[in-house]
Formats: sequence, structure tokens, C-alpha cells
Amino acid sequence: MNELVQLLTPEGERVHPPDHDQDFDAETLRGFYRDMVLVRRIDTEATALQRHGELGLWAQLLGQEAAQIGAGRALRAQDHVFPTYREHGVAYTRGIDPLDLLGLFRGVDHGGWDPAQKHFGHYTIVIGAQTLHAVGYAMGMQRDGVIGTGDPDRDAAVVAHFGDGASSQGDVNEAFIFAASYNAPVVFFCQNNQWAISEPIERQSRIPLYQRARGFGFPGVRVDGNDVLATYAVTQAALQRARDGEGPTLVEAYTYRMGAHTTTDDPTRYRLNADLEHWKLKDPIARLEVYLRRHGLVDDAFLADLKSEADALGHHLREGCKAMPDPPPTAIFDHVYAEETEELRAQREGFVAYRETFEAHHPQEVAR
Repeated sequence: MNELVQLLTPEGERVHPPDHDQDFDAETLRGFYRDMVLVRRIDTEATALQRHGELGLWAQLLGQEAAQIGAGRALRAQDHVFPTYREHGVAYTRGIDPLDLLGLFRGVDHGGWDPAQKHFGHYTIVIGAQTLHAVGYAMGMQRDGVIGTGDPDRDAAVVAHFGDGASSQGDVNEAFIFAASYNAPVVFFCQNNQWAISEPIERQSRIPLYQRARGFGFPGVRVDGNDVLATYAVTQAALQRARDGEGPTLVEAYTYRMGAHTTTDDPTRYRLNADLEHWKLKDPIARLEVYLRRHGLVDDAFLADLKSEADALGHHLREGCKAMPDPPPTAIFDHVYAEETEELRAQREGFVAYRETFEAHHPQEVAR
């Protein structure tokens, strides 16, 4: 059976699935819309900055805003997220300044936020590795006694984000096994954007991805990843199940990557333009806007204010990115461990001494 949980159709019609239906007030709906518009602006600005040589790379999320905002807004403050390299929308919901994301792709830092404070891990480039990190963290939370206590301010869960391509990695399958074996409080959130770089989902799995969970012994659910309401409802339920001590869930957010895999990719070489045009009709922002307008929940003044806010955000990103200072060469030794070890201190001192041998002959080069 291939059921897709959906609360808002591509035409902006509200539907009511029996297992995941929710009521949303006007403020929440407008908040979802605002989030998605601003996150798309982040993506647009970052792509332009890369094209102008200000970023080395950018992983686009165009078309996946609903999957990320729905999942991000379903979190409680104490929940912890392990992202890939594309979770810009989830990072936004965790209060991370998008400039901190740009610093990573500009190559001036490894991610300028504190994972412990934001409850949002650093981006993981190694495909699928973060799923194992997430399960290990979730098992630690079990031992810390913050699972299944019944206290909503204490009980916590973990979300591991990954894509359909990562589902073919051994690390992800090993994470599934450990999570099932230890009943770990983790939600595996797969954004199935249907392309593992240039490989279509049809070459990766003979069955819908969410059905794989059954073989590992925990539930899986497929949600319309372009429907922010459904994504929120499904993720919220999976998180609560984990917090209550009922174990892992696999959420497959069925969406589409309307942009490129990264700014080094040319998707026109491997996918049909007709497919892209088909998915544009399912745009997550457009469908919510239709619903809001139809029910008189937004007006032109709201949309104008939001455009001004998006323009201000764009200015913040452009100017902030260009003003980022290059780090000192010794910064590579910072934050390797919580406390500096003797071995790391010796490496730092050796590197400083090595650089000093060049100062007398090439001071300008050393200063760079």
C-alpha cells in the first residue's frame, strides 16, 4: 500500500486524513508561509552569491521548503537535530543566523553555531554518517533519563535528516538496525527529492522508501513533502512517539528538488524539463498562499511587509557574506576537542614555528 499523508492539496484544498489531521490557527498558518518565503530567499541569495564567486559551493533546497519548515517547527526546544548539508530551513527554525551557514560554504569556518546551544548539529558532508551520530546521541538520551518520563519540558527526541540517495548507504542501514535494537528515540527524516545527484529514485529502491522501515521493525510513513501542514503533523507525531519511549520512526517526505544538487551540478543533463514543470505545479509556497488568500487569512499589506522583510534578509546576507574575515591559519586547531590535548597543543606550536620560518623572507605571504 502506498499511502501519502496530505492535509493540503496542490490546489490549496484542505483535506482531513483520519490519522494525522490537525487544526491550525491563522497565526500558525501565516507563520509557516513566512518561514518558507524567507527560507527560499536565503536559498536564492546564496545561489547568487556563489555565482558571483563569494561562496565556493551551495547546496540548493528549492522546492523542499515545506519538508524542512514542517519538520523544524514540529521540534521542541530540547530535541536535537543531526542534519546533512541541505537543511537550511531546519537551521532557520532553530534560530541559526543564515550567515553562519554561508560561512561554512565560503570556507571561513566549519559552521559558526554552537550545536549544544542550538540543538542542531554541524552539517555533515559524508553521506549518511549523521544517522549513526543521531542514534548514538539518542541512546545517550535514554541513559540520561529524558525519555518517557511524561514531562513535556524534559522528554526529548532526535531527528536525523538525510536524502533518498543516502538511504542506499551502509551507515543509514546500520543506524536503522541500532535504533530498532535499542528502541532509540530517533526520527529518521528522509527528504526524498527523487534524485541522488543524477540517479533517480527508481534505481535506488524497488519499493517506496518508507516501507523499508518494516524490515527493521519500526513504522514508516510517507508524507507529502510539499505540504507543510502534513509534514508538521507527521513529524510531530513521530517525535512524540520517540519522546514517549516507543522507539524510532522513518518519515519519507516525498518532494522534489527543483534546483540543482549543488551549484556545481547541471540537472538538465539527466532529467526532463517536463518533470520539473509538473512539480512546479506542486510548489509548497504557492499552494499555501492559495489557501490563505481563499480564506482571507492574508492581505496585500501582509504580503508587502513580508517582501520587505525578505529584501532586508537578502541585504543582510549579501553584505554580511562579503564582510566575513578570513580566519587565521591557526583556527584549524580551534574546537577540535572540548579541551585542548597535549598532542594538539604540540601540533599548533609546531605549525606556528613552521610559519615563522617564512616571515623574514615572505612576510606578505605569511600574513594572508
